[in-house]
Amino acid sequence: MDAPEPENTPFAAVSAQTSKLGRLYQSYLDKSTPYTTYRWIGTAVLLALFFLRIVVAQGWYIVCYSLGIYLLNLFLAFLQPKIDPSLTQDEGLEDGDAGSSLPTKKDEEFRPFIRRLPEFKFWHSGTRAIAISFVCTWFTIFNVPVFWPVLVVYFLILFSLTMRRQIQHMIKYRYVPFSFGKAKYNQRSGH
Repeated sequence: MDAPEPENTPFAAVSAQTSKLGRLYQSYLDKSTPYTTYRWIGTAVLLALFFLRIVVAQGWYIVCYSLGIYLLNLFLAFLQPKIDPSLTQDEGLEDGDAGSSLPTKKDEEFRPFIRRLPEFKFWHSGTRAIAISFVCTWFTIFNVPVFWPVLVVYFLILFSLTMRRQIQHMIKYRYVPFSFGKAKYNQRSGH
């Protein structure tokens, strides 16, 4: 008889507050969507604060290295098309998705470049990772002693090899993931 009703349990109260905070967070994300430049400036400032923390504290190089690898992974997903043309050619178009490949000849129909990772998700995941990494630099458990020049050299080698492979892929399958440098057409007033 004295058992609390299901609506008044502590778990229900925590769950209600969590969902309320989630909706508030999502509304701020939705409001920030059109402000691409300001979002990236904020991320750059957060990244600069993170690097300043690393330099001043003289530690947490593993956290910095891990962040670099994660951001490189996000950047590669941002550069790649949603449907990889090399995979569709290798599979022999088994799933019958012939219409979704990128055009390779002049007479083929134009298909817009659709990213594997859209810009907003790239920004959101990167900013969240930088914020988490910044918080990790305040806990000594993440300050693993390493010889940081080795990590820097290894990251630079990994970056150069990975980007070289990505650029070769872009040249081979003739796609440009950026809109600058492409022809722009004026819209007709009747359309």
